[in-house]
Amino acid sequence: MARQDYTPHQQNIISGYYRNLDTIMLAKLQELVTELYLADTQTKRDRLWKRVEQAMTKLGIPATLAEHILASKDIEILAANLQDWLRKGNAGAGKR
Repeated sequence: MARQDYTPHQQNIISGYYRNLDTIMLAKLQELVTELYLADTQTKRDRLWKRVEQAMTKLGIPATLAEHILASKDIEILAANLQDWLRKGNAGAGKR
């Protein structure tokens, strides 16, 4: 893989993304909860739950909690935990 040299501006954008990754993933989870409520087919729900799993992994949610949420596939449980993570702030989501 070729190494890319980024301009200082590009480097700043990239580092800003990773600095704010927790906030971005929490916002994405909020969107996914809404989409899950509105999903009208099982296929859509399955795809959305896969995206929920990816977002929780990026947030560093403890595996046991993520497995519980994914096993139940209960939107209410996901929403309740998401509210807790938002209340604690983005740094509190994966740092339990």
